Amino acid sequence: MSGSTAESAEPAAAGAPVPSEPVAELSNITRMYRMGEEEVHALDGFSFTFRKGEYWAIMGSSGSGKSTLLNILGCVDRPTGGSYRVRGQEVADLDDDELSTFRGAELGFIFQSYNLIPQLDVLENILMPVMYQDEVPEGIEDRALELAKRVGLGERLHHRPMQLSGGQQQRVAIARSLINDPALILADEATGNLDSKTADEILELFDELHAEGKTILLVTHEAEVGRRAENVLRLKDGNIDSVERGVSRDGEATDAK
Repeated sequence: MSGSTAESAEPAAAGAPVPSEPVAELSNITRMYRMGEEEVHALDGFSFTFRKGEYWAIMGSSGSGKSTLLNILGCVDRPTGGSYRVRGQEVADLDDDELSTFRGAELGFIFQSYNLIPQLDVLENILMPVMYQDEVPEGIEDRALELAKRVGLGERLHHRPMQLSGGQQQRVAIARSLINDPALILADEATGNLDSKTADEILELFDELHAEGKTILLVTHEAEVGRRAENVLRLKDGNIDSVERGVSRDGEATDAK
C-alpha cells in the first residue's frame, strides 16, 4: 500500500475473531527535522494501531523512518505532530519526568549493543528499570531472579557483562525488558551482533514470549529475522509501504495489503 494507513475501525465480520485491545495507537504522526534550510520529514502522517499480543517486524531501507518510529514508540523522541497513546495514555500530555517514569513502567527495550551497565552484575542489570520508578514493587528481586533463570542465566547472577558472551548479554537485556511487565517490548536489531546460532536462540525466546501474549515490535533489516514475526510492517519514505499479517516461516502472508 502507498501512503499512511490506519488500521480499520470497522466492526469485524460475523464469525471473525474479535481484535485484541489496542496497546499502541499512532494517529497522523509526523516527525520533521531541519537540516540547514531543508525540512526532512522522517515520518509523514503515519497512522497505525498495534494490539495486545501481536508480534510485528518493522522493516524498511535506510531512511524509511523505522528508527524514528521506534524512537517515538519508545518515548525517546517526541513527534512534531499527531497523537501517540499507550494503553490509552496520551504520551504528549506527559512532562519529561512523567515520561521517564512512564517509559520505565510501560516499555521494555532490547538493543543491538545490549546497553548493559558494565559495573553491574546480571541481577543488578535486570533490575535497572525499577530504579526509575517512584516505588519499588514488592517481590521485585524474586521476579528478577525468576527472569534470570528463565533466560538461562541462573548460574551467572553475579557475573558482569564483560564476563558474558554476546548471546548471554542479550539474554540479560531480554530479562531486563520484562522486569516491569511492560505493555510493549521494543527490540532494535536485537540479533545484529550475534552469530546465526545464537541469533536463532534469541529469536526462539521471542517466539516463547509471543506465545505467552507479549506484544513485541522488532525492528530489523534482515528478511530471515522478519519472517520469524507474526506480522510485517514495511516503511518507505516515512509512511507505510505494506502490511503483511499472518506471515509464515517461509515468508508467505495470509493477509497482505
